[in-house]
Amino acid sequence: MTVEEKTFKSAHENDGKSRYGGRDVVGYGRSPPNPQWPHKAKVALNFVINYEEGSESCLLHGDNESEKLLSEIVGASALEGKRHANMESLYDYGSRAGFWRLHRIFTQRKVPATVFAVGMALERNPQACNAMVEAGWEVASHGYRWLDYQDVDEETERDHIERTIEIHKKMVGTRPTGIYQGKPNVNTRKLVVEAGGFMYDSDAYDDDLPYWSFDYGGTSNPHLIIPYTLSENDMKFVSPNGFTTGQEFSTYLKDTLKFLIEEGRAGAPKMMTVGLHGRLMRPGRASGLADFMDFAKKYGKDVWICTREEIAKHWYEHHYPMGAGKSIEEFMIEKMNLENAANVKFESAIPKTPVKTGDNAADQDDVATDVKKADDPDDELTEDVI
Repeated sequence: MTVEEKTFKSAHENDGKSRYGGRDVVGYGRSPPNPQWPHKAKVALNFVINYEEGSESCLLHGDNESEKLLSEIVGASALEGKRHANMESLYDYGSRAGFWRLHRIFTQRKVPATVFAVGMALERNPQACNAMVEAGWEVASHGYRWLDYQDVDEETERDHIERTIEIHKKMVGTRPTGIYQGKPNVNTRKLVVEAGGFMYDSDAYDDDLPYWSFDYGGTSNPHLIIPYTLSENDMKFVSPNGFTTGQEFSTYLKDTLKFLIEEGRAGAPKMMTVGLHGRLMRPGRASGLADFMDFAKKYGKDVWICTREEIAKHWYEHHYPMGAGKSIEEFMIEKMNLENAANVKFESAIPKTPVKTGDNAADQDDVATDVKKADDPDDELTEDVI
């Protein structure tokens, strides 16, 4: 006798599905892959500098309201049809002063960075563009505008993606191979895949490891997702109940890194991202960042400090889906053909750093390897790294 299944008024066509509408609530599940980071590192650590200043909402940029997000004016409202003088000045601090403070912190310590750079912002500051290139940083796309793309139509967003690619070619000498739109909509990833030439996107927060998406390219053209973070992020300084001092920021980042290293030593290495913004990098906050950076360096080869582009290349080389189409070499050839078609000089997707980083896996042989496990954020791990 067959038992008739009861029908509920609350029933929905997606009930019981773990994959639906671009979402995957299971992911790697109980058994995530071992990423096999270079030199058997336990954590791949990436620092992201968001370069957005000069691309925010502003009447001077053709918008109908002022900016309201991510500034010292917590909970600010947009002023419709008006300029917000204080908001504009707070944003200008990022490109005038905060960016250069970050630049000094990174270059003095020879630590690599990924820049999520907004196209309109890049065009306004050639000095900053030159500094990014000279430092050997990865410059990924952060869209053409620092806007909420939730209600932006496909034609406009497609135009913005294409335009920012051209701006990158003009301002930093090569097209971006990574993109983080930041405030996307459900069509953004489709447009990114259609544009071609992007090795990865970071419009996701759903994992501690990269993963492949087959939603738009199918099995013949998988698309890599390298998740970003809103928690290990200096935006918490201007969020309710967030960080109040640089030391709080440093302590939280140290606790995160230590726990991930413990997971890695137990057989499950992960990735850690730290998000930064020039306009938020006032001196007291920057001291916490510098403190954490020095802490991370003392772990030697257990922590691979790298760009997202390097993570993407590693994932293509070691974790490309079986039976899928393009290899990393084929991807690079496709990228070269796209750039040659536009009469743009091709450069490697992996940045040629003019100065030794000292923190990429290959350089970490010079760093102390016998690192004792830290039980407290202030414990001295080993001798200072020079």
